[in-house]
Amino acid sequence: MELWDSSSSVLLWLRRGMPAGSYLGVRLGSSDQCHDAEKDPKYWRDLGRQTLEEALRLQRLNMNRARNLILFLGDGMGIPTITAARILKGQMNGEPGENSRLEMDKFPYVALSKTYNTDSQVPDSAGTATAFLTGVKTNKGILGFSAATKLGSCKTCKGNEVDSILKWAKAAGKSVGVVTTTRINHATPAAAYAQSPDRDWYSDADMPPDAIRLGCKDIAWQLVNNIPDIEVILGGGRKYMYPNGSADVEYPKDAKARGTRLDGQNLVDVWYNKKPSSKVSRYVWNRSQLMELDPKKVDYLMGLFEPSDLQYDLGRNTATEPSLSEMVAVAIRVLQKNPRGFFLLVEGGRIDHGHHAGLASFALHDAVEMDRAVGLAGTLTSERDTLTLVTADHSHVFTFGGYPPRGNPILGLALEKSEVDGMPYTAILYGNGPGFKVQGGKRENITGMNTADAKYMAQSAVPLKSETHGGEDVAIFAKGPMAHLVHGVVEQNFIPYAMGYAGCIGPNLEHCEGRKGLRRPSP
Repeated sequence: MELWDSSSSVLLWLRRGMPAGSYLGVRLGSSDQCHDAEKDPKYWRDLGRQTLEEALRLQRLNMNRARNLILFLGDGMGIPTITAARILKGQMNGEPGENSRLEMDKFPYVALSKTYNTDSQVPDSAGTATAFLTGVKTNKGILGFSAATKLGSCKTCKGNEVDSILKWAKAAGKSVGVVTTTRINHATPAAAYAQSPDRDWYSDADMPPDAIRLGCKDIAWQLVNNIPDIEVILGGGRKYMYPNGSADVEYPKDAKARGTRLDGQNLVDVWYNKKPSSKVSRYVWNRSQLMELDPKKVDYLMGLFEPSDLQYDLGRNTATEPSLSEMVAVAIRVLQKNPRGFFLLVEGGRIDHGHHAGLASFALHDAVEMDRAVGLAGTLTSERDTLTLVTADHSHVFTFGGYPPRGNPILGLALEKSEVDGMPYTAILYGNGPGFKVQGGKRENITGMNTADAKYMAQSAVPLKSETHGGEDVAIFAKGPMAHLVHGVVEQNFIPYAMGYAGCIGPNLEHCEGRKGLRRPSP
């Protein structure tokens, strides 16, 4: 069905009867059509003047002490993903998309972060998470240890531990929280509270016997024992918390959802037992239980909503599983009761998984949802006392191009064919991954395919079972107290030092005495 909206001079069409992942697309009638206002130079001059005025206002720096610190991490959210998500967000709202604004686009300060690991030009999420949470770069696959620790080697760990900004915040008397759309013991959230020479040691069932014998602990165990007073824990990963073979509460007949622990421990019970009786602790495993809570009456909250990772936002069961935005809203309301403030780590973790699978629609919709959470967090806090950063751990070999016209569906064709093989191609492509297909000695002919379908696997140049990370720099967006520290091109490990400086936590506290708006926290 096609609808012509003459007021905006765009062609709107709604695909009926399409599977999940289809959406209301928007495109301009032709490549040279644009809003009438854009044809007048005054439009661009006014926009330029407005942007200049906004830049000049930034001369008035926010030098307040950051009572609250929020770090949003889009796993795999490279700059091409940000741009494509911006266009998708606009098109979901019936706009052409290119001139839309993400919530993170509105942040006044932006820097570039170099993401390499100490042993890898293109990084993984464990080494990068250790960098942006502890301030120390390390090897690929390592969590919470310096580069002197070798991957999978328990005997090389002692003396190489590095503490995270979550621990810095705890030591300063702040409340802390971790929210993710992956399993809670996945690489990024794990680096906030755990130290492991192997990011894949989710439970003791994933560890080699010699590592257990030498005293290394699995990541789920560390979640409830290393920092037992984390106020908010929200994500997936139920099966790593329960004894081996125990049935999952939501999927009792699914063998893959059963508990994995070989030590027989019920870590949810361990979590409960470590909480003081004078405090209110709540464990939830579905959306209804989460949304029914009164955050003002909860001191400690653990929510594990899937046996492993949460569902993609595009395919999420909205009746049983909360969105990232909903989890963030509850987390902030629980944490902000502390007069000393809080530190909150929020990960949009399945952006990365969508890209690895070549499923761009899933990845981009998760990026849009994370941006929605960024906006919601802004309404629940104030820039006067809350420093918020949005960044990525690494990029992907994801891109889009092909000279599509303004308003072309970001998940659609490039609206031209290859002059070499005469077949169409999509605007979105991957440098490598599972989307590589050959038919009759040629690349797959996608004529007639619904490339906007959530399960459409974008074409790639090199065949791999899983698409890889990209090695280019990623963006850091910042707003709030001392946000101007985020500038230029920096090493990724700079991030916790900037946040710690703003919040007077961690190793650099000399400036907290006697400076306007900044004071050393009382013991």
